[in-house]
Amino acid sequence: MQNVQAAHPDRSPIGANSVTIDNLELRFPNGYVGLKSTNLHVPGGQFCTLLGPSGSGKTTLLRALAGLVTPTRGRIAIGQKDVTTLPVQARNIGFVFQNYALFPHMNVADNIAYPLKLHKWSAADRTDRVKEILDLIELSHAAGHSVGQLSGGQQQRVAIGRALAYRPSLLLLDEPMGALDRRLRQQLGADLRDLQQRTGITAVYVTHDQEEAFILSDKIAVMRQGEILQYSSPGELYARPRSRFVAEFLGEANLIDAQSTDGKGHAMTAYGSIGFAGHTSTNGKTTTPALLVRPEDIAFSSNRTSPTPTSQSALAQPLKVEVLKTLFLGSRCLVTVKAPDGKELLVECNKSGLPQQGEAVSITWDRSATVLLGS
Repeated sequence: MQNVQAAHPDRSPIGANSVTIDNLELRFPNGYVGLKSTNLHVPGGQFCTLLGPSGSGKTTLLRALAGLVTPTRGRIAIGQKDVTTLPVQARNIGFVFQNYALFPHMNVADNIAYPLKLHKWSAADRTDRVKEILDLIELSHAAGHSVGQLSGGQQQRVAIGRALAYRPSLLLLDEPMGALDRRLRQQLGADLRDLQQRTGITAVYVTHDQEEAFILSDKIAVMRQGEILQYSSPGELYARPRSRFVAEFLGEANLIDAQSTDGKGHAMTAYGSIGFAGHTSTNGKTTTPALLVRPEDIAFSSNRTSPTPTSQSALAQPLKVEVLKTLFLGSRCLVTVKAPDGKELLVECNKSGLPQQGEAVSITWDRSATVLLGS
């Protein structure tokens, strides 16, 4: 597909506008706090995802960016322009909703052309731009189709194409793939990421699906109860979460309470001393430390024996556990084991050589896979 760069005569091509949010707060008339003091910077041309459970404030933050709700205090800037008090129509934002909001009485081409009419583009410029967008979203063959003839994935592409048509300063997406099945979400997520990179537009995306966030994002802001807990790259979030919530929200996590640390990379736990290679900032808050180890980093001792630990081992001796159950997940298996203190741990492994339910085995992992984090 071609990279669309042609511009409307009175407009420049899509610019990579940054997004800056300074100390933004939003309190609703009933007293409910939708956003606590929030700071966020999205560099121009990046894809930022707001990730969190229902009620975390992610959609409220997106609506504040769009101008659909008015913040109690703080500042929002798109590029160098302060848009905090500007109405929706003055912000030049493309918006994609979960239900797509396509017009059922219009065909695909007319849906894409609609915002261009609102922005007073000439008929000739509208025709050219609609063709560019149809090529971009690979639906040139469906220009004359009604939206009801399209699949859910095709409708989503039309909605994104319509949002990009008039070259907005910023693209906002509110769970646009929430109604699609898992396989289609993965495919369209990759398509959406490709579209965003080729057009160069800055995008802010809302989802509660961590896999979606990993596929799409340059950076992810994990939210809970109206605040951003951590804003990092997907890899950094997964490998170095700064709190128990982030660790557990992003994939399966084994958290082992640490009774104390020696300042030399060792923590005392119910299983004895465990070595760790990294730790995360707790922003000065009083926390109960815990060790994080992901299931894929734990291994069953070979031949169910207890090999001699190495300098890289997190444990002084492999931990003896009992197998409780095995969950088959297609390409991998997730084994639940019970530690001596009764705590359940998860171990990810392949399908060959699986231990049996009730079997006594040993597990171990490297200190490089262990992270000390706060509560």
